[in-house]
Amino acid sequence: MSMKPPVAAANGPNATTTSHTTANLSAPELQTASAPRATRPCGPRTLESRDLFGDQAMVLIQHLGEVYRLQTTRQGKLILTK
Repeated sequence: MSMKPPVAAANGPNATTTSHTTANLSAPELQTASAPRATRPCGPRTLESRDLFGDQAMVLIQHLGEVYRLQTTRQGKLILTK
């Protein structure tokens, strides 16, 4: 199967368009070919505590100019202090 290369056609003094003779796209396919839309995540962002702590028992979190300490206990609970 051979595909024809795009053909450039002039539509004015400096305008060019490209037409593909091998593609026959329906309306839904044209919508998916457009730039992706920005979507909002559903619900709050979820983080794994092991991703925050790594091999440490405490991390510091800076929030609105204040520093908070988040630490794990031996029982596996979390404590957040200012």
